[in-house]
Amino acid sequence: MDIKEYISMQIEGLDHGLKRVVDGLKQEEIAWRPASGCNSIGLILFHLFKSEDSFIQVHLKGKKELWETGKWYNQLNLDASEEGAHYTVEQVDNFPVPALESILRYGAAVRTATLDYVDTLQPAGLEKVVKMPFGDMTVAMMLSLLCGHASQHTGEISYLRGLQRGLDK
Repeated sequence: MDIKEYISMQIEGLDHGLKRVVDGLKQEEIAWRPASGCNSIGLILFHLFKSEDSFIQVHLKGKKELWETGKWYNQLNLDASEEGAHYTVEQVDNFPVPALESILRYGAAVRTATLDYVDTLQPAGLEKVVKMPFGDMTVAMMLSLLCGHASQHTGEISYLRGLQRGLDK
């Protein structure tokens, strides 16, 4: 197995874990927050996909986000300027959680674009250095960050699901 296949396998594995933790959730459950200032499942999902969109499209490909080019903000009933990160407590408390199906459709489009990008990479391209607001890193490091970021947020979603439904429900 080459490195590109391994990266794709890791990214595809994220979908499996995410599907498991959101399967069967109702809109009330994805909008629920345990307390003021705490993220809902819906906000975490949106942040996860919006971040991946930015990582791949803007920082690695030098293009506009799918958020903008596909006008996903219309489909999610959110403002076009929505960043998906760096919220105040008030913004978290007032975030209008889109329908789960809409968030997942956006996520599927982002994930497809991510895998398409990975498919174009050559081994030397993984060593290219990318300037990020939090420091320079290689493409390989960015893809590793993407996987770790998604895994961490999937764990948060699983925890919030468990708070609402109980263990393994």
